[in-house]
Amino acid sequence: MAYVVTDACIKCKFMDCVEVCPVDCFYEGENMLVIHPDECIDCGVCEPECPPEAIKADTESGLEKWMALNADYAKVWPNITQKGEAPADREDFRNETGKLEKYFSPKPGQGS
Repeated sequence: MAYVVTDACIKCKFMDCVEVCPVDCFYEGENMLVIHPDECIDCGVCEPECPPEAIKADTESGLEKWMALNADYAKVWPNITQKGEAPADREDFRNETGKLEKYFSPKPGQGS
């Protein structure tokens, strides 16, 4: 079991989760984070730290596309080990749904 980041992270990218991860399994895209499923130790400390509740246990139903997206992009995006600055307009997107189709960017972030 591992945790996955879902579309609630897109355009929000608060990064509180990065601060508490004991194994540094987060990877940064231009406008969201992902979790590397082979590095996640299933400790769960990241889940309650996510303000928009974008992190889910991979045992929840309906997360197949997110499990694949996290696995794929964790291989190509840079690792992030320190909390960075969240986008200034993050609150504008926090409660929006369907963000994958509207805003997802495959471009890598800065990493740390």
